Amino acid sequence: MLKVAVLVSGGGTNLQAILDAIDNGTITNAEVSVVISNNRDAYALERARKHNIEAVCVSPKDYPDRAAFNQAFLKKLDSYAVDLVVLAGFLVVIPEMMIKKYENRIINIHPSLIPSFCGTGYYGLKVHEGALSRGVKITGATVHFVDEGTDTGPIILQKAVEVQEGDTPEILQRRVMEQAEWKILPRAIDLIAHGKVSVTEGKAIVSED
Repeated sequence: MLKVAVLVSGGGTNLQAILDAIDNGTITNAEVSVVISNNRDAYALERARKHNIEAVCVSPKDYPDRAAFNQAFLKKLDSYAVDLVVLAGFLVVIPEMMIKKYENRIINIHPSLIPSFCGTGYYGLKVHEGALSRGVKITGATVHFVDEGTDTGPIILQKAVEVQEGDTPEILQRRVMEQAEWKILPRAIDLIAHGKVSVTEGKAIVSED
């Protein structure tokens, strides 16, 4: 059984998609052991409690500097001995020591088809604003492993979503969530839970047989 920690900063819609997928059997051989947030007001923590999952806040405001926060966060995460860490709308830069310790065991969902509209400054609605201002016809979402760069780790799954005439960033964000994010994030977790994802020479190899 794959033990999963989900890290969130906000409402937790991707967390909800994961919990629903476990409940309906889309994800098997995996369980969410803990949900950790840097924001004690994150509604995602309430979603976790409703599922009887431990909900924990480790806030930067409680520490004198970023190094102390990073150390406390890693210590808290380590205490759950999880197999996989899922970033589901987590707006904190992951420290290098954590990336090294959990190499190829941290995945992130990004609301574009990487390498488009990703990297520093592209998060949340800014991604969709970028897509609309460039006039792309197709956008989507990407699940990838996390490495030391920003959105540069090996890509596990991607799903395309059509941009429609009259889209606003908010409308496009919702469509990308519904048609892509909430589908491929649970799928990636299920594949990992069944040992079907490996990394070779910086690329993720997925065997879906």
